[in-house]
Amino acid sequence: QVQLVESGGGLVQPGGSLNLSCETSGFNMDYYAIGWFRQAPGKEREGVSCITSADGNTVYKNSVRGRFTISRDHAKDTVYLQMSSLQPGDTAFYYCAAESLGLQIFRQCVLDPNEYDYWGQGTQVTVSS
Repeated sequence: QVQLVESGGGLVQPGGSLNLSCETSGFNMDYYAIGWFRQAPGKEREGVSCITSADGNTVYKNSVRGRFTISRDHAKDTVYLQMSSLQPGDTAFYYCAAESLGLQIFRQCVLDPNEYDYWGQGTQVTVSS
């Protein structure tokens, strides 16, 4: 059974940092891209960052590049999102998701949520003073 479980969300002041974790199970991460998405109230879900597990290629949304870092630990079947210099505009529910790549394991991942097959339940990130 495929599962993705997010953790690490919380309340942080502007300029602060948070580290999100996405623990996966039930599938081989080498054949999947893992993405982080977020959704703020009244807004559409948007892609934040993704990583192709086989070779570690990454993609970032322009507004988070240089502030967020995605990484993966194959031994722990976990993908991380390190977030720094957080701003109130980063406040949202954050989700991780998995996209099956089939045999194209080195294809660059994408930030389109419609391409992802499995989703976690999400974790809330609130940036406020």
